[in-house]
Amino acid sequence: MERILFPAFFMVVFCIATPFRGNGQNNDLDIFFDRPAAQWEETLPLGNGRLGMTSDGGIEEELIVLNDITLWSGAPQDANNYRAHKRLPEIRKLINEGKNDEAQTLIDKDFVCLGAGSTDVPFGCFQMLGNLRLKHRYAEGAAIADARDYERRLSLEKAVATTSYILNGVQYSREYFTSFAGDVCLIRLSADKPHSIHLELAIDRPERGHSEVIDDVLALSGILASGTAEEGMRYLAKVKPVLTDGTLRASANKLLIEDASEVVIIVSIGTDYKGADYRGDVDRLLNGALQKSYMAERKAHTERYQQLFNRLSINLGEGTAARFTTDKRLADFYAHPKEDPGLPALFFQFGRYLSISSTRVGLLPPNLQGLWANQIQTPWNGDYHLDVNVQMNHWPLEVANLSELNLPLADLVKGLVKPGERTAKAYYNADGWVAHVITNIWGFTEPGESASWGATKVGSGWLCNNLWEHYAFTKDTTYLAEIYPVMKGSAQFYNSMLVEDPKTGFLVSSPSSSPENTFYLPNGKTASICAGPTIDNQIIRELFTKVIEAAQTLRVDTAWVSELQHTLKRIPPIGQIASDGRLMEWMEDYKETDLQHRHISHLYGLYPATLITPIRTPELAEASKKSLEARGDDGPSWTIAYKLLFWARLLDGERSFKLLRELLKPTLRTDINYGSGGGVYPNMWSAGPPFQIDGNFGATAGIAEMLLQSHEDYIELLPAIPTVWEPFGEIKGMKARNNITVNMRWEDGKVNHYELLSPVSQQVKLKVNGEIKTVKTRFPHPSSSL
Repeated sequence: MERILFPAFFMVVFCIATPFRGNGQNNDLDIFFDRPAAQWEETLPLGNGRLGMTSDGGIEEELIVLNDITLWSGAPQDANNYRAHKRLPEIRKLINEGKNDEAQTLIDKDFVCLGAGSTDVPFGCFQMLGNLRLKHRYAEGAAIADARDYERRLSLEKAVATTSYILNGVQYSREYFTSFAGDVCLIRLSADKPHSIHLELAIDRPERGHSEVIDDVLALSGILASGTAEEGMRYLAKVKPVLTDGTLRASANKLLIEDASEVVIIVSIGTDYKGADYRGDVDRLLNGALQKSYMAERKAHTERYQQLFNRLSINLGEGTAARFTTDKRLADFYAHPKEDPGLPALFFQFGRYLSISSTRVGLLPPNLQGLWANQIQTPWNGDYHLDVNVQMNHWPLEVANLSELNLPLADLVKGLVKPGERTAKAYYNADGWVAHVITNIWGFTEPGESASWGATKVGSGWLCNNLWEHYAFTKDTTYLAEIYPVMKGSAQFYNSMLVEDPKTGFLVSSPSSSPENTFYLPNGKTASICAGPTIDNQIIRELFTKVIEAAQTLRVDTAWVSELQHTLKRIPPIGQIASDGRLMEWMEDYKETDLQHRHISHLYGLYPATLITPIRTPELAEASKKSLEARGDDGPSWTIAYKLLFWARLLDGERSFKLLRELLKPTLRTDINYGSGGGVYPNMWSAGPPFQIDGNFGATAGIAEMLLQSHEDYIELLPAIPTVWEPFGEIKGMKARNNITVNMRWEDGKVNHYELLSPVSQQVKLKVNGEIKTVKTRFPHPSSSL
C-alpha cells in the first residue's frame, strides 16, 4: 500500500524584502525535440514505478519499448561455497605476509561464488518486455519527408509525453503516459480531420516471446530462462485499441486500423513475480481502463503523480527553454554554462521525475537503469550493485521530499538477511548477515565470481547507511524498530569476522578490497585483496555507531551496545594521511595502478557518511581534497556525480558547479565505459556510457547538497552555492534531517526569506548568511500561503 503522508506543520518564518513569488516554479519543466529519436537514448521515458514506456516518435514506423520492473530472468539459488571458510586462515596468513597476490589467487580458486555468478542464469538479468510497433499509413501521395512542425515533448509536471506534426494538411497528435492511477500504459492517436488515422499494430520480443491476436486484442507472452530445474518468470502483455470511427481487423499476429478519427491504445502488463496471478491482474487492469474515459484516466493519473512531484519547486534563474530543443540546450549549456541557470533546475526536477517513475512503495527499487531497458542482456544485468550504485539511486530521495520511495530499498534489504546469513557462515563462519558487491531480485549475497571485485564485503553495511538516513530525515521510530534487526544483523557480522591486524593491533576486515580498485605491491606485482581498506573501516565505524544510537533510542540490547562500544575502540581511525597529503585508500600506503580510477571509495566518510567534514575534521577534509584533485574531474557519469557531492560537502560551490557542467556534457556513446567520457544523452539520461541512471540521481542529490545541508548539528542554507546561481533563486519543499521542510529565497547570494516547517515544534540551529542562530519552529498563521 502506498504511504503518502501530509502531516500538519509548524514553522518559523524569516523575511527581508519580498515574500515568495507564487509557488517558486519557473515553468521550465519540459524536455522537447523537433525530430523523432534516432536512438533509444533520445526517447522520452515514462514510468509509474512498475511499468515503463519509451517511444521514438517515428512518423511512419514508431517503436515503443515496454518494460516491467519485475521482469527478470534467473531464479533463487544457493551459490555459496560452504567449504570456503576453511581457507580463511591461509588467506589471512598470506595477506599478513604481504603476499596479497597469492591470497587473491587462492580466493579466485576457493572463495568466490559457485557456478557462473553474474555472467548467466540463475543470477539472471533485468530485461525488456517487448517492442510495440506502430506502422502509420497516410493518404496516397503523402511524403513523410514533407512532414512539418514536428515536436516531441515530455511534461515533467504532468508525466505525459506528446508527439505532433503536420502532414498532407492534417495535424496529427499523440499522447502517452503510464498511468499512476490505472496501472496501464495508454497511447492516444488523434488528428484534426476525421478518418485520418490508419495504422498497423504489432508486438514482438527478441527471444522467448509469442505474439498472437485473440478477440481483437494483441498479446505477447513467454517464459524467461531460469537456469534451474524450475520454470523461469512468466509474463503477459495485452494491447487493446479502442477506436472512434473506422474499422479494426486482425491479420495473422497484427491488428489493422483503417479510417479512424481517434485511437486509444491500452497496454496491460504483468509477470508472476512473487507468485502473482498475473493473467488475472492483466485482465483486471485492462478491463478497469476500458471502463474509464481517456480524459478521466489522464486526469486521475496526473493528480496521483503530482501528489509526489508537486511537493518541491525550484527556481535557479531564467533558462533558455523557449529558444532551444533539449539536445541543443545541453550543448549550449556545456559551451556557456553561466547563461542558462534554468537547466540545472530542470535536471534536478528530471531526477525527481525519474525517481517517482522508477519505483513505488511495495515493489522494487530502481535498478542500474531505473526500470527502462531496450535489450534482453541489459548492461551489467541491470542489477543492484552494492558498492555505490544502488545507494546513489536513493541519495536524493529524502532531501528531494520523496521520502517514502526509500521503502522499496528497505524491503529489498530485508530480503537479503536470510540468504546473507547463509553466506556469512559459508565464507566467514560468522554471525549475522552479509551481502557483497552485487544482488538481484532473487536475493544473491555471495561474493562475485572474481576476487578482483567480488570480495568487497561492505555492501550490506553501506545499505544500512541508506536505511538509517530515512530514519534520520523522518524520525519515524516505528520504521526504526522495523530496520533495527537488519542493521543489528549487519553489525553482528562485522563484529564477528573482524581479526586483529598484527602490525597495528586494530581489528580489521580480512580478506577484503577497496571496491574494484587495484594497487602495486612492493615487489611490483598487483593485487586488489587486502586487509582493512579505508572504506571498510569507515562503514563499520559508522554502522556500529548508528546501531548503538538505534538501540539506545529503542531502549533495547544494553549488553550488545556495550560490546559494540568496546569493539569501536579497536576499529582503525576514519582515515590516514599519506606522505603526499592524500587520504589513504588502504591501511598500507600502496600506489594505485590507475590514479584516476572511477571509484573513490575511501571518501565514503565524506559522503554519504558524515565522519569527515571541514568543520569537525579539517585535516581529513584537506586530505580528501588532495585525493579528489589526484582523481581528476572526469569519469563515468556516476563518478562525476559522486565527485560533485564530495566537493559540495567540502563547501566548494565553484568546483561542484564545474563537475555539474562536466556531467551535463552531451554524448551519444553507448559502449561499455569504465573510464572518462561520462555525460548525458539528449533525453538527459546519464551516460556511463552506456545509460546508467545512478548519474541522474547522484547529480540530483548533488544539486540539493549545494543548496542545503543538515548533517552537522545545524541546518545550513546555501552552503556551496556557485556564483552563477547567486543573483536569484527560490526553493520550496526541500527537506532537512529531523523532518524539517525548508523554503527559502535569495538574491545576490544572500537569503532574504526562509521558512522552516516541521510536524512537531522543535528548536534547531540554523546557519544562514554565515551566521548560526537558534530558531524554534511554530505553527503557521492561517493566512500563510503555504
